[in-house]
Amino acid sequence: MRKHITLIIFIFSLLTDITGQEFYDINTINTVEITFQESNWDEILDQYYANGDEERLIGSVSINGQIFDSAGIRYKGNSTYNANQVKNPLNIKLDHVINDQTIEGYGTVKLANVSKDPSFVREVLSYEIARKYFPASQANFTNVYINGTHMGLYTSDQSVDKFFMRTHFGSDENTRVKGELTSSGGPPSGGIWEYFGEDSASYSNYYEMKSDYGWNELIEFLAVLNNNNTYVDESLNIDRHLWFLAFSNLLVNLDGPINNPQNYYLYKDDNGRFNPMPWDLNESFGVFSSHQTLGNLGTIQKQQLSPFANLNENEFPVISKILTNDTYRKMYVAHMKTILEENFENSLYETRALEIQDIIDADVQADQNKFYSYSNFVSNVYNQVGGGPQSIIGIVQLMDARTDYIQTLPDFQYDSPEISNVSHLPLNVSPMMEVWFTTDVSNTNDVFLAHRSINHGIFEKTLMYDDGNHNDGQSGDGTYGVSLIAGSTDIQYYIYAENSDAVAFSPVRAEYEFYNISITSDLVINEFMADNETAVADQDGEFDDWIEFYNNGNTEVSLEGYYLTDDASEPDQWIFPDTTIAGGSYLIVWADKDEDQDGLHANFKLSASGESILLSDPSLGLIDQVNYLQQKPDTTTGRYINGTGNFIEMLPTFGAENTDLLTGFDDIIENEIAFELMQNYPNPFHNLTNIDFVLAENTRVTLIVQNLLGENIATIVDTELPASKYSYSWDASNVQSGLYFYSLNVDGTTIVKKMIVQ
Repeated sequence: MRKHITLIIFIFSLLTDITGQEFYDINTINTVEITFQESNWDEILDQYYANGDEERLIGSVSINGQIFDSAGIRYKGNSTYNANQVKNPLNIKLDHVINDQTIEGYGTVKLANVSKDPSFVREVLSYEIARKYFPASQANFTNVYINGTHMGLYTSDQSVDKFFMRTHFGSDENTRVKGELTSSGGPPSGGIWEYFGEDSASYSNYYEMKSDYGWNELIEFLAVLNNNNTYVDESLNIDRHLWFLAFSNLLVNLDGPINNPQNYYLYKDDNGRFNPMPWDLNESFGVFSSHQTLGNLGTIQKQQLSPFANLNENEFPVISKILTNDTYRKMYVAHMKTILEENFENSLYETRALEIQDIIDADVQADQNKFYSYSNFVSNVYNQVGGGPQSIIGIVQLMDARTDYIQTLPDFQYDSPEISNVSHLPLNVSPMMEVWFTTDVSNTNDVFLAHRSINHGIFEKTLMYDDGNHNDGQSGDGTYGVSLIAGSTDIQYYIYAENSDAVAFSPVRAEYEFYNISITSDLVINEFMADNETAVADQDGEFDDWIEFYNNGNTEVSLEGYYLTDDASEPDQWIFPDTTIAGGSYLIVWADKDEDQDGLHANFKLSASGESILLSDPSLGLIDQVNYLQQKPDTTTGRYINGTGNFIEMLPTFGAENTDLLTGFDDIIENEIAFELMQNYPNPFHNLTNIDFVLAENTRVTLIVQNLLGENIATIVDTELPASKYSYSWDASNVQSGLYFYSLNVDGTTIVKKMIVQ
């Protein structure tokens, strides 16, 4: 009998949510108050916009009561800007004058005026869907006041800047390009990713270079795509691009690169591959109607837009040079089917649209400068607003019919391979250990294990076997196996299977989502604090950054000659002196650039906005590495379970065993609280989430999950428990996506919290 193992799934799109970012919380409507000294500020901003040089007017900005002095503000947008309208899109650069002046690490705040969307939800909902499958901006809503006057409700979309790149790619200095028609004097519309020769001037009207360099690299990529397509996977992240194309086509986002050469970004990652990211989704769900090759689309044409539109158009190598590859076409179909199943077949998109509207309803009513009426706001989720060429199709009107149409197409009716029972042995993996991977797959010709051992690296595919010789049971029984030798860093992997008609992935959101195996050596980075304001002081009373190491083994380890760094390009940045760490013991290194102090003080500081920490042996072999995002003040990131687990946010346990709860058992005892229920994590989630609670006394406990109708979906706990901390995992793989409630009843008192299954 095969042993079934619960696997941990990592999703890059949830990392920011896990680390507790609040500025883009969908349930929070931010308040931005801008104060200019100039009373004619609008006239000045209009002039700056007309000049086209992106000059900014200096003003004071208050965000939810937090003051940012000397911010730089300008108008932004193309068709959404108009000098004669009150409510124009805004670009606010908080760090324009004062370096490192940010809110939660965000230096630029971009606010869109919702001029083309009666429903108000298109942009925010589109980004929410996109973030499940590839890097995309966070988004929510903001009320804006200028010199005391309420300008209205805006959407707030995360800037695709260096902070975004560090978050999703682990680097920020590589080539970064914005696809944008920058001049009316350039080539005609179309030509999306065409090659025009080696002269960068031929491309300046199509692209805006956001990095300090990159024209040669961009042109080289376009040359490979158009002229040497066999090797395009070396220059383009194919899987990510296919997700991007599937998302754009399915949501009929025609004001983007499947139809127009604008409203997207490209970033060249450290592997030398360009990655597309969406921007400006205000005209998604069918608002933009003019198709470059099909003409102006009516309602039925939008509902029945082919998933392979522009497949045979030479001016659209962004599609035609990719989807003509049979394997890529099948991957594209699989990804679109996943987006359909997780968002549209179950009507989750409709539920989310209504939930988002409910959040902003009162603020939309209070917006005196909105471009559509409140009745239009209410109706446009379902129904068309207006008539003629300027009409705006209803979101449900578009997507319900579109979902039905796509499901009738032959490519979407082929029987795909079915993958189940993905597992690995042994459960606890150490460096140099052989790890066996097995999975059951039916209706397949070939099965592959796609794996990597470094974050943001390229997945390598290894063929799996059903021959009875690879820990796979009997030959031909549908169980496939293969083994790898573990290195010193975690193994990230997914399963890929294909037949002549279709392909399948497990997890279905691969490559953006993957299974993770923690590799635990004796010596590990165990906990760190990158924003130490008042939590832990060093021997001189200074609140500096620190890194904690833990020895999982039983014997003493000498660290003399080992290296520590926060820069992968400089692995030997700081060298340990003659230092040892006993078995089962902790060691602290202060990251404060103050080596003259007593104790261990490294020659670098940690960045609170996110970076990497790397530990290497004397030969510069990597021992352990952690990549992290924006950190909260006086909060650490540490392994749970202590020494071996994955990194989670926690309260400091300086030189002591890590705990899993931000609210500890001692805290609720001290504050005379009977019990505490934590927010589940991750949230939103796909399949698995964790629910934690703390009891201050022995009592009977019931923990249940209910749907919107109040029906009991799952009973997780229903028993007498002693006072302690508890953590339970809930598997939602058998329930529909949507909003659910989980409640903890302790001795007749109940706490209820929301969770979202994606």
